[in-house]
Order: sequence, then C-alpha cells, then structure tokens
Amino acid sequence: MSTPAHTAVVSDREARKVAFGAFVGTALEWYDFFLFGTAASLVFNRLFFTGSPAAATLAAFATFAVGFAARPLGAILFGHLGDRIGRRTCLIVTVTMIGIVTGLIGVLPTALSIGVLAPIALTVLRLLQGIAVGGEWGGAVTLAVEHAPKDKRGRYAAMPQIGSPIGTLLSSGAFLAVSALPKESFDSWGWRIPFLIAFPLLAVALYLRRRVEESPLFEQLLAEDERASSPVKDVLLRSFPQLMVGGGSAFLGVGGFYLATTFVISYGTATLKLPQALMLGATLVAAAVEILVLITGGRLAERYGAARVTVAGGVISAVAAFPMFWLIDSKAAALVIIGVTLGVACLSIPYAVSGALLTELFPARLRYSGVALSANVAGVVSGFVPLVASAFLAGAGGASWTAALLLIVIALITAISGMLAPRVALGRDDEVQEVGIRG
Repeated sequence: MSTPAHTAVVSDREARKVAFGAFVGTALEWYDFFLFGTAASLVFNRLFFTGSPAAATLAAFATFAVGFAARPLGAILFGHLGDRIGRRTCLIVTVTMIGIVTGLIGVLPTALSIGVLAPIALTVLRLLQGIAVGGEWGGAVTLAVEHAPKDKRGRYAAMPQIGSPIGTLLSSGAFLAVSALPKESFDSWGWRIPFLIAFPLLAVALYLRRRVEESPLFEQLLAEDERASSPVKDVLLRSFPQLMVGGGSAFLGVGGFYLATTFVISYGTATLKLPQALMLGATLVAAAVEILVLITGGRLAERYGAARVTVAGGVISAVAAFPMFWLIDSKAAALVIIGVTLGVACLSIPYAVSGALLTELFPARLRYSGVALSANVAGVVSGFVPLVASAFLAGAGGASWTAALLLIVIALITAISGMLAPRVALGRDDEVQEVGIRG
C-alpha cells in the first residue's frame, strides 16, 4: 500500500522548532532515566536494599532493569495511540508522566523508615517511569522526522538523540554537586535534590512541547483515513524483520551506553575503589564529547546513509572495547576519563543515526508503533546489561575482560543489524524512504 505521507511540505523553520521541542522533551526523559541509573549505583543499593554490598548492588540494578522491562508496555500503548490519535498528544502525556514519577522518587522513604515497602514503592515508580519512556523517544523522533525536509532528516533525527548527553550532563552534574555534601547529609536528603529538580524541568518541557504542532504527515493520514486500525498488530505481523533489525541497530546506543556509564560507575567505585567524583566527572566529559559525535553523525547519515554509519560505529566500538577498560583499570584519573569518553564516543556513532534508520524502516501509518517497539526491543535487553555485567564481573573475580567482551558482542549485533537494514527495508509495504536506508 502507498501512503500519502510523502506529499507533505514543511519548512526549515517549523522543522527546527519541532526538533527543539523533541530535544527538550527527550532531555528531560533521559535526565530522569539516567538519574535512576546513577542513583542505583551510588544510593539505592545502600538505602533501599539490604544484604551484602554485592547483593544490594545486584538488587538495585534489577530495579533499574524493571524500567526497561516496562518500556514495551509503553511502546505498545503509546505507539497505538500515536498512530491512531496523534503524535503530539501522546508526547505531552509521556513527558508529564516521566517528570511526575521522577519527582516522587525524591520523596520516597528509605528502607530504614518503612522497611520492605521502600524497595516495592521504588520498583512501582520505576515501572511507571519505564512505561512513559517506552512511548516518549519513538514519538519524539517520529515527530521530528515527519516535520523535517526529506533531504535534512538525518540532522533533525539526531536532535532528540542530543537529549541523551544533555540528560547525562544534568543528572551526573546534579549528583556530582550533591556528592560534595557530608555523607550523612547526602544519605538523608542530598540525593533527593536531583530527583526533585524534575518538577521545574517538567514545567519547561511542557511549555515548549505544547507549542509544537501535530505532524503534517499524520494529519494527512487522518484526513485521508489511511491510519492503521491496529498499528501494533500490523508491525508484529507484517514488519517483524524490520522490528528485529531496528532493535538490533539500537542495541549498542542503549545497552552499550549503560555498560559504559551505569556499570562503569559501579565498577570504578566498588571494585577499583576510585573516587565517586572521578567517575561522575568522567561521565560528564564523555557526555560533552558525545554531543559533538551526535551532531556529526546526523550529517554523516545524510551523506552516507544511516545504515553505513551504524555498521561503522558498531565495528569501531568493538575495536575500542578492551582499550576502554584497560584505560579505566589503570586507575590514573586522566586515563580513566579518556577511557570512559572513548567508549561513549564510539558507541554514540550508531546512536546518532538511530532515529534516521528506525523511522525509515516503517511506513508513516505504522511509524510511531514501529519505532517505539524497535527501540524498546533494544531497551528491554539493555536494561539488564549492568546486571549481567556485574554478575560476570563477580564470576571473574573482578576482572574487567568480561565486561569488554560483553561490549564487543553488543557492538557486533548492532553492526550486523546495520548491514541488514537496507535489505529488510525492501520488505516494507510501501516504497523505501528517501533518507538513511542505503547500503
């Protein structure tokens, strides 16, 4: 079936406004999500879980993984609604949920106050956060791409991706600031401040997002009654190869990132006994460099195609995996920072073009659902990466080679998926799109 989705005309000015609105929303999304990952490494394992330090860390990372396990529920719910009632409405709902849930984590009592109810409440809030995030990114990148001129989709698809390092900068920066407090103050109230900041950030995100117009492509689908009646079902039954390839292509940008940040923070502080401030500072430097990589990657997608960039990024990340951990294992502050930055920079290459690649795998009438489900196929597995890496680390007596091998496997899955993307795109039920999917 051909859709009318290719005839809409949009201006650069409108595209920039929508892309900025998508960026701000995803920045809040990733601030909140990364904040939980950092807290799982530094706070939740001590204040919300009991047992040995290793068991408490595994329990905290398991709660971290719950958010990823919940993301497909959000992808299904908001993917269906986004392809039926509109992208804009769903994005307002998801960003509101994310902000409120994150703020509520900041007022949770600890296990010392309410016992087992503390980790239960934390897990429930993480579940709700995961559902909201499951529908957020797919909608944001879909809206950005559908407003963009077709020859500039690579750069506009990269805009929501920049929300990731900005979220990292904000969350790591917030924790770095409060970590300077005395330990008693940090444990009692200091760690809560970064979570409570989500409330004012939500107000800003809502103001900007409400000013964004609905996708002109969706409005055409609505006017011409070309919407899918069951978009999620259609994706699963008619676009399953695209779904799997899309998930694989996004795996390194999500799972690899959590290995290089969330797991590495825990590994550096607990195993190598490095200062907490050093590990947080390393993530800040890496996030700043990542912004430049993402901007460059978006332009490369327009020139060479998102598939080729994905393959290159996967191969480069696999090659850099062992050097990254060798640098961190040196325990020298400068080399630790370089190691974390190297890892994050390499895996950000395919992440930069993930939006361009995924949106081109699916027709407009299934795009929100297809993109959201693909990203969250990767997200479900990615949520367990810190947990698996920690388990492997314990089994190897604290040796980092297990984590390096895990990163190589993730990188190669993404590289292979990038190679397959042009082929599976030919199986779509409408013509192959204009940007990104070419080998």
